[in-house]
This record gives sequence, structure tokens and C-alpha cells, in this order.
Amino acid sequence: MRLREIKVVNEFPDVFPEELPGMPPDREIEFVIDLIPDTAPIYKRPYRMDANQLAELKEQIQELLDKGYIRPSTSPWGAPVIFVPKKDGTQRMCIDYRALNDVTVKNKYPLPRIDDLFDQLKGASVFSKIDLRSGYHRLKIRASDIPKTAFVSRYGLYEFTVMSFGLTNAPAYFMYLMNKVFMEYLDKFVVVFIDDILVFSINEEEHEKHLRMVLQKLRENQLYAKLSKCEFWLFEVSFLGHIISKGGISVDPSKIKAVQDWVAPRNVSEIRGFLGLAGYYRRFVKNFSKIARPLGKLLSKGATFEWTNKCRLGFEELKKRLTTAPILIMPDPFTVSCDASRQGLGCVLMQEGHVVAYASRQLREHEQNYSTHDLELAAVVHALKIWRHYLIGKKAEIYTDHKSLKYIFTQPDLNLGQRRWLELIKDYDVNINYHPGKANVVAYALSRKSYCSHLIAKARVLPQELYEECVTLMRLSWKWEPHLNRIFERVNGRMKRSKRSSESIKEGRSSSSPKMKKEWYGINKGYVFPTSSLRELILGEAHDSAYSIHPGSTKMYHDLKTRFWWYGMKRDVAEYVALCDTCQRVKAEHQRPARLLRPLRIPNGNGRKS
Repeated sequence: MRLREIKVVNEFPDVFPEELPGMPPDREIEFVIDLIPDTAPIYKRPYRMDANQLAELKEQIQELLDKGYIRPSTSPWGAPVIFVPKKDGTQRMCIDYRALNDVTVKNKYPLPRIDDLFDQLKGASVFSKIDLRSGYHRLKIRASDIPKTAFVSRYGLYEFTVMSFGLTNAPAYFMYLMNKVFMEYLDKFVVVFIDDILVFSINEEEHEKHLRMVLQKLRENQLYAKLSKCEFWLFEVSFLGHIISKGGISVDPSKIKAVQDWVAPRNVSEIRGFLGLAGYYRRFVKNFSKIARPLGKLLSKGATFEWTNKCRLGFEELKKRLTTAPILIMPDPFTVSCDASRQGLGCVLMQEGHVVAYASRQLREHEQNYSTHDLELAAVVHALKIWRHYLIGKKAEIYTDHKSLKYIFTQPDLNLGQRRWLELIKDYDVNINYHPGKANVVAYALSRKSYCSHLIAKARVLPQELYEECVTLMRLSWKWEPHLNRIFERVNGRMKRSKRSSESIKEGRSSSSPKMKKEWYGINKGYVFPTSSLRELILGEAHDSAYSIHPGSTKMYHDLKTRFWWYGMKRDVAEYVALCDTCQRVKAEHQRPARLLRPLRIPNGNGRKS
């Protein structure tokens, strides 16, 4: 909708400019950076950039200089510049302030509790939502703290004169500014959460007056809004993860969509994953055992998988119980559990063991190529993005089953994608903790929902002749592989108590019907156990082919282990890479070059230095 078509809003075109008009006014509030005592200035070398990024950097620096937001600096401080891609494909210049944030005294100015904000909305039926344009740039930095914001680039050293994104106390100071601007209206007909403003009224007549008063305040304080992100004259509005209307406040369907959209399990593995999720919260679900009994019976040893009407009713009832009170409550403090798999990302937001929200999504096409480390980091970023209104300004503990993520904040060398994600993460007060996968059952289950189960080949009943031939080949392969043969013999020995089961294992078949079981041809969890003759071929394809571009031993091993396994595979990969002639000739050394040799001084006399 165009500006001139919106009632009341069309009276304030200056509040909705296409570009910010210039420097912010002098205010009583200034952004302050207090440091931990005895902190010395920190300087980081600039990150390397390609020609296109350097051209973009030069252009954006000039734009900030023209607006007065930055100025040339002689500060001993210096933070490197990184680029973050926007949704429209353009690049946003950001500053890596991690080192400065680590030595900054944290501002404890309180951000409003979301449940307290919603308590003020009772009886309201008309709403307008306003999103500010570059609100952080409307607050000046205290003169003595400007040098601390210095950033280093190919084109010189500059420092910010206005509050910049990425500074740890920026949300607290901006919340202070917004409370001061709207103090007389707060909780009467306005609620504010950082740069999100909600105007609410009992009827349209009052709303016209309230909206005009709010826009006038923005005009007087030279704060500006982005029209494309604002919504006016609504009877139902989405605000901070909830749907607000005259009838009250309800959960945004997207919060619990991950569980509501869980398709009916089609095999034992999918049932086990769903019950792992549901069972973790069984103490909050009345009569859990009774509801889950039909599903649990399908997990019994020797049970035939048959999806009955009782199973369907139990499954639907558990989904309903998992997504309704008393589980979905307002959170403080927060715990976020994240997990990633080759199927998708899964997250759960919790408070004291109670679920606040579930989230999961399948991997996008480009994410299919991510390493395990980047996938796990993507799950963390996904959680921070969708639950920003809960986590910003609050202490939160994030749990992941990927141990190396604990050290992401201190790693000096990051790729562009990781830098982009860290630019987002450092706006939050979070700790990343290691949580073994088996203990992280909820996020684990969400990340492995069967998005693509219709693409997976199912076990089929084979013709008797083909079945017998496959069994013969598998039994021969165990003889060729001593390690697998030892495993087979151990399993065989443990099963001797049941003659029927023992005979089934010896013959390589199920005792119920001649179906090929995944356990016997090595893909129970997606793994293939290649014979010795195939290993060299697999290593060659993974390292030398046109699609592999000669990865290092660590990357090559992590790529292979998702699909293959054999005894000593990691050692074989390392040896193959070390003996690669192309790698030895072409790849450059990444170690720091050796210093010049300095000969030892010749002793003078009996071992004494001259």
C-alpha cells in the first residue's frame, strides 16, 4: 500500500524517508563503551578481500563518510571489516567487534519481558506495527569512546561517530532511548521491543489519535521508519512470535509447525525418532504411557510393522499434547538445543525443562554441500534468527552435539560464511556448550524428520533365486573381510540360545520372510562396508576426480565417513593424501616461513663464549 493511501500515516511523509537524512541530533543519551580495568587497545589485521569486495568496501566507506557516520582515525584500536550478503544479493559492510566486546563491561539495562508486554494488550482490537529504519545510527557515541570503534581496511583506519551494529551493548542503549522517547505512552497504547513498536487501541477512533501521537513523537525525535516493514490498521497482527487480536493472544502457528506437520511414521526408525522426542517430555503429558502404547508395541522385538487406526490416533494425540499447554509457556531464562543432519536442522527453545517452541526445516540446496561443522553452526544461527525476540538481550545457553563449536568465538581463521554468522551471533549474550547427541534427543529428532523419505528405497521381497544369490555373495564378502567376519562370529555366538535365530543369521535372512534386511548389506545407518579391492577406487574418486579438487586428509575423511566405513579408514585416507603427487607438487605450505639461520658463536677457550 502506498503512503498517501494510509490514513493518518499520510500526514507524516518525513517519518518514512527512502534514506536517512543525516546525522542524529544531540541527545541526553549517548552510547558509552566502558572497558574492563587495565585493558590495552586491541588491533586486528584486516581480512583479505577480492577485487569486487574491495570496490564495494571503497564505495560503502565513502557513503558513510558523506553521511558523517564515520571519520578518519588515528586510534590504536582496530577491528577488521567483513561483508555479509543481504537477501537481495547486495553486500552489507560489518565490523568484527568480537575482541572489543570481550573486554567491554556489559550494560544491564533491562529489556522488557515479552509476557509483561502482552499483559498490556487486553481489550485492544486495532493494531499498527512500526519498524524503525537503521535505528542504531540515530544515537551518537560519547566522544571519548569513538576511538574504540575504529576499524581497519585497505583504504585506511576509520572510526564510528554513531552507534554501530555488532557492539555488545547496542540493544540495551537503544532500548533505553526508546523508553525515554515513549515513556508517557508506554503500556497505555504503545509497547516497544528495541526497534519494534506496537500501537494498540480499543477502537478505530482511539487508534487514529494514538497513531498520530506516536508518529509525532518519532518526528520530534528524528527517528525514522521503513514503510515496507510497517503494518497499519490491523485487527490481527503477528508480534514477537505471537498472533494478537481482539480475542486475545495465541501462539504463532509457525512456532509449533515443526511438530504439527510431522508426518505419520512409516517404519520402526521413524517411530523411534518420534517417541524419542515425545518421551523426553512425558512428565508433562498426562497418561503418556497409555497414549503411546500402540506405537511402543511396534518397537517390540519380532513385531510386524502395521500402522493401525489405534497407532494413528495415538500419534495424533501425542502431537496435540506436545503443542498445547502446559508445555508452551513464556520463557526466562532460556536454553536452546540445536542439531543438524543431512536431512535438516532442528532446534528447541526451553525453560526449566519446559518447551517454549520447536523449529525444524529441511536443508536448502546449497546447504547440502556444507561440512558437518558448518551445518551445526547453521542450526545455531537458525535458532537465533527465529527466536530473536526471546533471546536478544537475555542470557542463553546453547547446546549442540558438535564439540568444536564451543571454540568458535576464539577461532582466528574463519571463512566468509562463518564470519557472516558470527556477525549475527555476537548480538546475543550466549554460551555454546557441548551436549552429546544421545542426550540431545529433541533437536536430534527434529533434524531427522522424514522430509525426503519418499525418495528412500524401501526393502522389498526379492525373487527366491536373486535372494539366494545375494546371500551367497554377502557370506563370501565376510570371508574376504576378516574384521567383519569376526563381528559376524560374535553376533552368531550370542544368538546360539535361539536355534531359529541362529540359523537365520547363518543363512543371512530374517526368520519371518525372505526380505533383505539393511543390517546384512551394510546400510543400517547409511554406511557401506567396501571390500579391499574397492577401497582404492573410492579413495581415488574422493581425492583425484574432477569433482573432488584434491581435499586435505581431514576433509576427505569427514566426507567419506558419512557413507563408508572400514577398519583403519582414517589412516588409509591420510596415507593416500600424503602420497598424492599432485598435492606435493602444487599445494603451498601454510606454515610460517622459517627464519634465517644464525650460526652458533664459536666458544673461546674451554667451552666459554667469546
